[in-house]
Amino acid sequence: MDHVGVIVEDLEAAIAFFVELGMELEGRTPVEGPWVDRVNGIEGVRVDIAMMRTPDGHSKVELTRFTSPTAISPAPDNSVPNTLGLRSIMFAVDDIDDTIARLRGHGAELVGEVERYEDLFRLCYLRGPANVIVALAEQLR
Repeated sequence: MDHVGVIVEDLEAAIAFFVELGMELEGRTPVEGPWVDRVNGIEGVRVDIAMMRTPDGHSKVELTRFTSPTAISPAPDNSVPNTLGLRSIMFAVDDIDDTIARLRGHGAELVGEVERYEDLFRLCYLRGPANVIVALAEQLR
């Protein structure tokens, strides 16, 4: 896998959110032109993208803001866990409570509760920018 793409409304807020998760901004650029139209199957595509990289360099998230055509929201806007499609992006964190507190400063909200999975992990789901759901996993030692 090369990366996961996430469509967002507020690129700056999304970058700040993923930086708070420990990702690094690898680069950003506007993208448009006939090849972008053809690959997306949409005419007149203009986007701004920011590529975020995990500290180990093995994983990436591409944040994309459409300036043309306008991005649309799926219905329902705050989908429930059994909605078909991409569910979440999982991040391993050292301290789940600290990470939740920091991400709340960026508008994140818990989907449910922080729960323990056996004696292995503490887990939760957070809803972030553009209703993206990120999962957090703190390995118990």
